[in-house]
Amino acid sequence: RVQEGTRAAALTDPKRQEYVRAQNEMAEQGLRVIAFGQRALQTGESGVPEHDLVLIGLVALEDPPRPEVPAALAKCREAGIRVVMVTGDHPQTARAIGREIGLYGADPAVVTGAALRRLNDTQLQLALDLPEILFARVAADQKMRIVEALKRKGHVVAVTGDGVNDAPALRSAHIGIAMGVAGTDVAKEAADVVLLDDNFATIVSAIEEGRSVFENLRKFLTYILTSNIPELVPYLAFVLFRIPLPLTVVQILAVDLGTDILPALALGAERPDAEAMRRPPRPRDEPLLTRALLIRAYLFLGPLEAAAAMSAFFAVLFGGGWSYGVPLAGDDPLYLRATTACLSAIVVMQVVNVFLCRDPRRSVFTRRIAGNRLILAGIALELALLGAIVYTPVGQALFGTAPLGGDTWIMLLPLAAAMFVLEELRKLIVRRATRS
Repeated sequence: RVQEGTRAAALTDPKRQEYVRAQNEMAEQGLRVIAFGQRALQTGESGVPEHDLVLIGLVALEDPPRPEVPAALAKCREAGIRVVMVTGDHPQTARAIGREIGLYGADPAVVTGAALRRLNDTQLQLALDLPEILFARVAADQKMRIVEALKRKGHVVAVTGDGVNDAPALRSAHIGIAMGVAGTDVAKEAADVVLLDDNFATIVSAIEEGRSVFENLRKFLTYILTSNIPELVPYLAFVLFRIPLPLTVVQILAVDLGTDILPALALGAERPDAEAMRRPPRPRDEPLLTRALLIRAYLFLGPLEAAAAMSAFFAVLFGGGWSYGVPLAGDDPLYLRATTACLSAIVVMQVVNVFLCRDPRRSVFTRRIAGNRLILAGIALELALLGAIVYTPVGQALFGTAPLGGDTWIMLLPLAAAMFVLEELRKLIVRRATRS
């Protein structure tokens, strides 16, 4: 029956269709529809009271999506992240909300809970290959089944939820994310992460930050590992070619524990790059130290620095009249200037290298030099430390250095420029090869 004015009338088929039509119209607008009914209870009545209800009417509730969600979903698409709506709401309501936030186009495939029960695992796997699919009116066990199906397809699955019926899926996912404000205690206990502001855009920002941290670690490692080669080559040359030792142990420590520290830390604190969310996710088993990173550091940038350091060392030696095979005392002024030139060349090349390491593919000129002030501060301190090591009596006594003339510094500039040009050329070749 249905309430009409002050009396209850029979719920005829035309009247029923009218209510169904009204419900569908409101659902198409993304509204959640609730039907209200009543019944007068008799004195002392027991049992379940929800029967023989009289329909009073329909009430539609609006839960508008946050304004930043469409932009966050667009960023997900650029980043190679697929978003699938799995909800207990009415299919029409879910489809309307999906269209409103830009998750779906005009006609996504809709799978209801009833239809999902009729699908076997293979059919579900095939359904998940559809470009746009929406699951509506699904139960808790069905949400978990969808998560397990995505995992079997090799996806890394993150699930968001706030209700008790979301707990199985939250627990089953690789990453369960519960709502901190509207979420139930059960959902929070089942999740790995609790989102304090209940905002989907925060999840996307967290992904961007995570990618940035991972890339910054690689920049840090590239920068640090590069200087190992110019520190190693002098010792190999000393042993193999019987030349004076180009770089002392104390000078190596000056680089590793002094001049390199702040620029390396500044690379680790780079802000998220816009390009980070325009690349697909990296494979799960991809290590932090990749073959490409090691080749770049040890077989390209490192040898360039080593060549510059040894060139500076021999330029000072030969410029001072030294001949091959002639031994030099450890306190000989010519030897001290030569080792100082070798040390200074490594530091100057690392100053260039810190800018080259900001991106393994893109040109230095695509990023603002002043975009990371920590790098500029680190370089300033790096050069100040080098100046103190070379030109102060304390630095000379501790590190075995001697003052360098202006001609030596001028000689280092084209060496640094050559490293810059060659790395920019390598990046250009990599970009073109990637595009082709």
